[in-house]
Amino acid sequence: MRRLALLLLAGLLGCGSNAQSSRNRPPPGPSAPPLDSALVPTALASDATPAPKPPETGIPSDANVLVVSIDSLRADRLLSHGYAEDVMPNINALEKSSVSYSRFYAVSSYTSQSIAGMLAGRYPSELKRNGSFFNVYPEDETFFPEELQAAGIRTISGQAHFYFDKKKAGFHQGFDVWDLVPDIKADNKQDINITSPGLFDLATKHLSDEANTKGRFFAWYHFMDPHELYKPHEEKNFGKKAPKLYDGEIFYTDIYVKKLLDFVDAQPWGKRTVVIITADHGEAFNQHDIRTHGFELYDVVTRIPLIVRGPGIIPRVIDEPRSMIDFAPTFLEIFGVKEDPAFQGKSLVDEWRGGPTPARDVVTDLARTTDNDRRRTLIRGDWEIMEFGDADAFKLFDLSKDPDQDKDLSRKEKDKQAEMRDVMKAQKDKIKEICPSRTSNLSHKKDGKPC
Repeated sequence: MRRLALLLLAGLLGCGSNAQSSRNRPPPGPSAPPLDSALVPTALASDATPAPKPPETGIPSDANVLVVSIDSLRADRLLSHGYAEDVMPNINALEKSSVSYSRFYAVSSYTSQSIAGMLAGRYPSELKRNGSFFNVYPEDETFFPEELQAAGIRTISGQAHFYFDKKKAGFHQGFDVWDLVPDIKADNKQDINITSPGLFDLATKHLSDEANTKGRFFAWYHFMDPHELYKPHEEKNFGKKAPKLYDGEIFYTDIYVKKLLDFVDAQPWGKRTVVIITADHGEAFNQHDIRTHGFELYDVVTRIPLIVRGPGIIPRVIDEPRSMIDFAPTFLEIFGVKEDPAFQGKSLVDEWRGGPTPARDVVTDLARTTDNDRRRTLIRGDWEIMEFGDADAFKLFDLSKDPDQDKDLSRKEKDKQAEMRDVMKAQKDKIKEICPSRTSNLSHKKDGKPC
């Protein structure tokens, strides 16, 4: 009996030896009472009730994924980034119970290249494309939804811009369901539509269909309203200047994001669905002589939110830089699909479950098109190097002291500049850059060569 009591006591003392980081450790509870020897059983009953199993940790094996992306949404509009006004109250509230990234980056600075990089898990310069500003990606290019589809995962998407039509970009590849909001008017220079209500209706229609949700599914809906042209909405008026009209567009979109998430939470499959809120790129208001987005890779047009909520996901803020290039391997891991060796990113699943967040480099990439020369940046810790053209020029920034990237340190910090150029070259050697199918009108060809 004494031996049994000692064994039980050792078990009680040993539990909880699994350490947590101090940042996420819950407050200590009351001390356990002393072991009462009278409560120790004299024998093990053969028909004793088995001890309850500990709760499962990690994302469940039957999880779904819902990605809600918002066009042109800058990261600094979140309250957690210090913005003075609550322009997206529902998303700000959601962030408090989610994994949130303070330094998350788009793959590129505008939709055509950023979304393509997200879907392919590779950089825009590596992708088959025609080379126009509104790139067309051919059917023999591989996007990760095709790999999910081949594994029997239902893939669903609704979109709210004419460029997402099946006959245009090619983003629909691998989706079982791909629909556009009806009656969209096409304009190459700005978004003249108001589409959040229509996209909400489309999403709930898709997600109410048992054919789409009876098994596991991946769903993606891209809200367009914050994209310029910025229109006023009666729901709330922040001001008449462009940045304030933009804030009003975010507020308006936030209402429909909340409606969609409320719908999801009310479904029987809602509790096993991982919800991701992100963007395709940011937005500039004359910073670095940029209006809206595209053409350059400053952080104002590449730094975006990432908020993740779902079963097995431990809420916290992650400060290490990460990128949309990591989405493809992440989603394949959630669905138990073998990772494509061509992917450039790394899965985020372990850190969503509370695991370590190792430092790693982040690259943004703007492939040469008919409208812009090529650009590339590399972020390592607090430093960012920006490469122009074919290594024709560089800029260097210390983001810890100069988050707005106003002070180029490439001449002052020559040793750091040389170090970061070496790092950039090593990263470039991993990017298998290809020429687009049309090269005659590419911008700023080098020595008469397009790539």
